[in-house]
This record gives sequence, C-alpha cells and structure tokens, in this order.
Amino acid sequence: MAKKPEVYPHVIPDIEDWPIYRLSEDRRAFIREIDEFTLEHFLEHPVGELTDIISKTIYLERIRMKEEPWKVDPPNERQFWRKIQKKLVGQSLDRSEDEARKTNEEILQMIIHRYAEEIVGTFQIPTFLFARRFLTIFFTRLLNTAASRNWRGIWGSKYRLQDRLLVKGKVDEVRQLIKKGTVVIVPTHFSNLDSILIGYAMDAFAGLPSFSYGAGLNLYNTGYTAYFMNRLGAYRVDRRKKNAIYLETLKAMSNLSLQRGVNSLFFPGGTRSRSGALETKIKLGLLSTVLEAQRALLQNGGQKKIFVVPLILSYHFVLEGQFLIEQHLKRIGKERYIRAKDDFYSVRKQLKFAWQFFSQGNDITLSFGQPLDVLGNPVDVDGNSFDMHGKPIEIRDYFLSNGEIVKDLQRESEYTKILGDKVVERYFRDNIVLTSHLVSFAAFELLKSQNSKLDLYGILRLPTDDYVFPMEALLDAVRQLQAVLFKMEQEGSIQLSEQLHWEPDQLIRDGVARLGTYHLVKPLLFNKKKDIVSESFKLLYFYHNRLEGYRLERKIRWKQYEMEMM
Repeated sequence: MAKKPEVYPHVIPDIEDWPIYRLSEDRRAFIREIDEFTLEHFLEHPVGELTDIISKTIYLERIRMKEEPWKVDPPNERQFWRKIQKKLVGQSLDRSEDEARKTNEEILQMIIHRYAEEIVGTFQIPTFLFARRFLTIFFTRLLNTAASRNWRGIWGSKYRLQDRLLVKGKVDEVRQLIKKGTVVIVPTHFSNLDSILIGYAMDAFAGLPSFSYGAGLNLYNTGYTAYFMNRLGAYRVDRRKKNAIYLETLKAMSNLSLQRGVNSLFFPGGTRSRSGALETKIKLGLLSTVLEAQRALLQNGGQKKIFVVPLILSYHFVLEGQFLIEQHLKRIGKERYIRAKDDFYSVRKQLKFAWQFFSQGNDITLSFGQPLDVLGNPVDVDGNSFDMHGKPIEIRDYFLSNGEIVKDLQRESEYTKILGDKVVERYFRDNIVLTSHLVSFAAFELLKSQNSKLDLYGILRLPTDDYVFPMEALLDAVRQLQAVLFKMEQEGSIQLSEQLHWEPDQLIRDGVARLGTYHLVKPLLFNKKKDIVSESFKLLYFYHNRLEGYRLERKIRWKQYEMEMM
C-alpha cells in the first residue's frame, strides 16, 4: 500500500517572523531603498543618454495608455505623464549639462517612485489567515462532495486534499534551506491555476512560509481579486510596461527583497507554456537579480546564501490546453488559427474546473527539484555547494577580482546564463511523468508513424472521425517506452509516478481516463466499441509535448500494423 503523503509542520511557526511580513511592515523604507538604488543605476548614464531613456519611456507610456487601458490604471495616469513631458521639454532640453542632469534626476525620482509604489505589495496576517481557512474549507468540501457524489458527504473527511495535491521531491531539503538562507522557487508554468496551487500546497503541506511572488496587474482589475492580492505579499507586474525605467525598478525590488532575506517565487518562463512542453528557454531578467543579490550580500560581509529551487508541476489535464496549443501553432506561423478565447479568469470557469478536477479523481503533482546555488551548482541539506565532480566549493570565490568581491555585470551575466541552463536541466531531470503524459506521447507518435509522409500540420488537419488507434500498436509502444523510462529513472534523468510501473494495458486505461477530462473535445477516449479514438489531434499534440525533448520517439521500433477504421 502506498504511503500517504505527509503534511509538514511549519518551518517558522510564528507568522510575524516570516520575512515577507517583516518586509511589509517596513514597506515605506523598502520603497525608499528601491528609489535610491534604481536612481543610482540610471545616474551612471551620460546626460544625453538619460534624456533619451526618459523620452522613450514617456513615448511608450503614452502608447500604452491609448492602446491598452486597464480598469486598474490610476485615474491621474494621463495627467502624470503630461506633467513629466512638460517638465522634460521645459527644463531639460536645450539646457546646460548641469541643469539637464538636475532635471533628469528629478524626473527619474518621480517616475521610479510611482513605479515602486505600484509594484510593492503588502502582507496582512488577517487576510492571509482568512485565505488559508477559506481555501482549506473550500477544497476539502469540494473534494468530499465531488468524490462521494453524495451531498451528505460535504462535511466528511474521508478524502484528503494531500491525496490529490501531491507534494514530492526535495521537500525536506527545501525546509532546511529556508532556515539557512533565502530560497527562490522557480516553477514551470502551464496554467493560471499554478500560482494558487503552489502557494496553497507550500503552506498547507510543505510547511513553508509565504513567498513573495509576482502577480499580473491585470488580475487587479477585479475588486475582490485586488483585495486579496494587495494583502497576500504579491508584487504587481505590468507586462504592458517594457520601458527601461520600469524594468530596472522591478529588478531593484527583486534584488533588494532577496538581500533582506525574503523568499521569492517567480516563473522564469515568463508565461504559460503554449506548446505543453517543459520550458527549454527561460527569461533571465529576474533570474539575474539572484546573482546580483548574492554578490551584494557577500560584498557587505554577509555569509547567507541564496538557493534556487526548480519546481515542476504535473497535470493530467490543463484547462487552457485548447487555447494554448492554438496560440502556439499560430505563433510559429504554419497555420491560420482563429484566436480562441482565454477565459480562465472567469470565477465560474475556475469553480467548474475545480469540480471537474476533483470529481474525476485527478491529482496534481508538485515536484521540488534539486536545490542549486546561484551558479547552478547542487547544494546539500546544509547549503554546501558542490561542483560537477562532487567536490565542495565556495561561491564567494566566483565573485573575486584581485582578491576582492567586486561588481562585474558582464561576468554575472554569464553566470546567469549558466544558472538558467541548470534550471532547465533540472526541469527535465525532476519532471514526474504521469500516465496521461506517456499515453498521449505514445498515441501521437503512433499517429505520426502511420502518416509518415505528412508533416506536423498535415497530421493536425487529418479528420479524427475515421481514425482508431490500434491497441496492439499502442500497447507495444507503451511497453517499449516504459523500458526506456525505467532506465532513465535509475540514471536520475527523469522521475516516474507510481502508476508508470503498472502493466501497459492498465496504464493506458488510466491515462486515457484522466487525459483531458475537462475538455469538450477529448484528446483520447474509449468509444462505445471500447476502441481508443481522438476528438482533437491538436489537444493530443499538446499533451504529447510534455515528453518532448527526451528524444523518446527515437526509442520506439514500430511494427507494421493495419490502420483500423471505424
């Protein structure tokens, strides 16, 4: 019998001792730090270059206000930027260098402070406790009601959340590292459900303190969402703003909060995976602040380390799968797709998704990967770093020049790239394969093998009505893939769920039953004749892509099977 998932006690029992709470209590001083830090960065630029940066910022902001206005935008937005433009034209342009520099500094202070006030959130203990209670009651009651299909079971406790939200991997190591330094969680990103599930699971099951995390400013368009986001430690990220001043202010916030010991969580992929595959390229902007913060800590005589922990989410189905794969195919430009509506922000949709998730007995797995230092080296439970040969190393040595720890942005840029590559590597090594992943991969590869003269887009255009997946061929493919995956698991290059060790026929039935539960059209299903068919090859392709990148398709030796017709 499988061991029941463990619920850990909190690493830091008193919420007032959580770093994020202490930061919130010192919010004004923290914003001043951001203002000064960001301003100092820009004042290193020549006057002319600085004027150009401000001018471009004003130009981009005017475009944003005209083309992408949001309800959450401040009512005085246009007046503010008109005032900034007037000040720049009247006091900076065609002035002496000293006068221009003084005016530029005043303008920068105004812009940076406005951005900092927008970005930095708060953490209110009463709101957090309410959210914790609400989510626990909501998910528990929903689970018991849906699973029992009996309204009398709504108050029962037969089914446990930790049997559905599975927290696995290096949980014990992460809990210990929280005590020794600052932890940065970098998850994969597949669904808008990710943030709430990660936050809840880390608090309720892993016993970790709340992390600082980025929330899209668009989420604040709704009053009740804004209320909770504003009080649960989220910092606001406006993806419309791509000007240099905003981005540097955002990076300064991340850097300085890490120096203060605030644990952080951000999605390095930047957005949900459109293809359904694990991220192979990640954005290095916020990741670079991890390097900068670690160097600054060492420069100031500190000994605490910052640890980077990949977190891999595994879903049997992704609510937005249809929308995401259409966006992926449209983006790569091979077909013209009508843009599907991404309406997951609807409360009704989220509740319906939760009901479907629990009622079908599905689970979601959160796998904490190997913790790393800021250079991408693995660390042990005590926070000690080791090189690729297992020899202990001191990370401070990597920031030295002539015996002194110095700022070298070019060097740190290279370190950031190395760290990014190591995070991606851990995504693949610590990824937990579910039955739905393997079945969808095998099925789509079978479809490709039987239509070898067609390219991907030709296959996706095939009519689904006439095609039945030959069970003998699917069983054979799954059996071959299991053998490969078992070997990879032993080598530590992938992780497998318990169900991956089942017999192929049982594994296939489980994978098909769980795959794409929510979707109106199913990637795979059993028809009335008990044959496996598909209602959407595009969705099947989306779920197949979860195992893309392991080169598993090269390991299948296809026999000659007749294509069965319905």
